[in-house]
Amino acid sequence: MPAGVAKSRTCDYISSCSASFGCSDNETLYDPLFLLSFIKFCPFLLSLRDQLRLLLALSGKTQTSLAIELDVSFVTFNRWFHGKAKPRKSAQRRIEKLLLTAAGLPHIPSGVLATKKEVLGRKARESANVLQTILGNPDIHDEFVLTLTYNTNQIEGSTLTQEETAVVLFQNGTVPRKTLAEQIEAKNHQAALEYLFSHLTADRSIDEGLILKLHGMVMNGLRDDAGMYRRHGVRIVGANIATANHLKVPELMKQLASDIVRPGADIVAHAAAVHARFEQIHPFADGNGRVGRLLIHASFLQKNWPPAVIRRENKRSYYFSLNTAQRYADMAGLEDFLCDAALDGWRILERKKPAR
Repeated sequence: MPAGVAKSRTCDYISSCSASFGCSDNETLYDPLFLLSFIKFCPFLLSLRDQLRLLLALSGKTQTSLAIELDVSFVTFNRWFHGKAKPRKSAQRRIEKLLLTAAGLPHIPSGVLATKKEVLGRKARESANVLQTILGNPDIHDEFVLTLTYNTNQIEGSTLTQEETAVVLFQNGTVPRKTLAEQIEAKNHQAALEYLFSHLTADRSIDEGLILKLHGMVMNGLRDDAGMYRRHGVRIVGANIATANHLKVPELMKQLASDIVRPGADIVAHAAAVHARFEQIHPFADGNGRVGRLLIHASFLQKNWPPAVIRRENKRSYYFSLNTAQRYADMAGLEDFLCDAALDGWRILERKKPAR
């Protein structure tokens, strides 16, 4: 099928589904990260027929060609397409992977990722104590506190601007026409981050007690179960990821805490693996994302790296790489994302403007 025809079919199809994502303009629809996110989450949001229609539109291939790629007969594919049969889990995974390939799933060359890690490692080896540099320079300290607090809360849905966040954090002010909860969230994250700095300065380990303490501070005044593991089932909205049974959470967290203190030589791979596990366990009723990102900062600071700056404008690619790591055990995207976040942290430490 000619590329123009395939694109037209794709546009018609995605446009018909775009209301689910709250957008309608073609520029947004053809944003690569939007399209990848759309496809990534489509097993949860779309029917099997919709998935197959999108795959046909994106690839420009026939049902016969796709049946061959999926290692099934045309009859089987056609039965799936018309809702007369359902694929097994292994076949469903193949459909999802073909969708990602058809949409242009970003490929992270191993050499590029290794180079980023080497650059970051060399910076850490050649730098003075990063945490002491942060604590000893008020401008750097405040920039980290503001940047990390604003972005982590924005990722979770806060409507406070960066300027409003600064008023709450540094002037102990209140912002009119913004909810009290959002302002408490900002102060709570500031307190948790300051506690983390103090904890690491005292050369204390990253353990289960620290995780519970951070959650208690992040959710203080917002939830009655702050600092406690959840006692009920939860699901991650918008992601086809199974979370842990709440009865297994305490044991799973003990195992995770035990593994956190054994980072090995590759700190990025370790931080990515721990973050993916933590978020999939989803140990708390709320606040998992904010606590999980605080743990990334802790792991990096222990290795003389700056905190990872995960910005709100990179939310899609952050969730996409995290979901890919959890669903397919493909960690390259998340590791690459965390490398870029660490490099952003170095820019703050070195008083450089963030990359655009």
